[in-house]
Amino acid sequence: MRVVAEHEGVAPVGALAFTAEDFRNHPNFRAILQASARDLMSVFDVFPRVARLVASHQKWTLSQAVYTLHLERDPANPETGITTARLLKFMHEMGGASRNTAAAFIAELLTYKLLRDTNGGRARKKVRPLEPTEISEGAMLRWFMSQMGTLDRFDGKGRLQRVEADRTIFERAQPIATRLLLADRRWNEPPEAVAAFVWTECGGLLLDDLMSRPQSLDPVDGKVWLEASLSELATHYMISNTHIRRIFTRAQDAGLIGRAGEGQRGLFWLGERLLDEYCQWQSVKMAGLANGYEQAVRQAKSMPE
Repeated sequence: MRVVAEHEGVAPVGALAFTAEDFRNHPNFRAILQASARDLMSVFDVFPRVARLVASHQKWTLSQAVYTLHLERDPANPETGITTARLLKFMHEMGGASRNTAAAFIAELLTYKLLRDTNGGRARKKVRPLEPTEISEGAMLRWFMSQMGTLDRFDGKGRLQRVEADRTIFERAQPIATRLLLADRRWNEPPEAVAAFVWTECGGLLLDDLMSRPQSLDPVDGKVWLEASLSELATHYMISNTHIRRIFTRAQDAGLIGRAGEGQRGLFWLGERLLDEYCQWQSVKMAGLANGYEQAVRQAKSMPE
């Protein structure tokens, strides 16, 4: 049974158990982060349409906000749950999207049958309450579980196993983590090298894909090398060759990535700046998720039997 999240209990920053620095200082941080990128690629393989839809940072943010509204819905209170107006209010309070962007995103989710009316049919009232479909719920849970597995690689705390045994932890943790991340400018405003990818359509997917490919994310002479075909990436992620080449050209012009010389087609390098900023940005996400989980577990323990 779904639990209404108690978002009022989100702890202030000073009371948080984990910081981004805790993760960045881990001796195996980059190796764990690369394993996480590979996990995210496997999520795409299972839910390609959903993953592609939320593969820019703005749409990722909107999708997390939509799901937070869903989990914070009280079935006895019609003033809660997902509507376009509530999403707009949420994003206005947390920052991140205009009225038109929020409305267009809701319409897109409805078109792709990732949202539906709460009563299973078209609502007659002016306010149209919505809920995620099973595909959306499955994709969000799979993503969250992949991230719990990543956190477990850092400290072996068994989060993945615990969430598998008690789904209410996920239902409490996701809204807490979302609010923590959307309140953190380090996450909301990605560093410039990361922003070159994640503010573009499907750019977040492409960046994670690139990070998953090298043998290691530890640069040698300021670079890590990988093999990739732009046309194959475009086909795999269902985007145009023009779009993906535009992303790569802009990143190359900024010195973030580069190509090998003649006769080495398909061989690229990622620069140290891009690697560093990606790792810094991801460490903020790791801390937000870890703190969301910790607070959710505390809430669960405080609930009466």
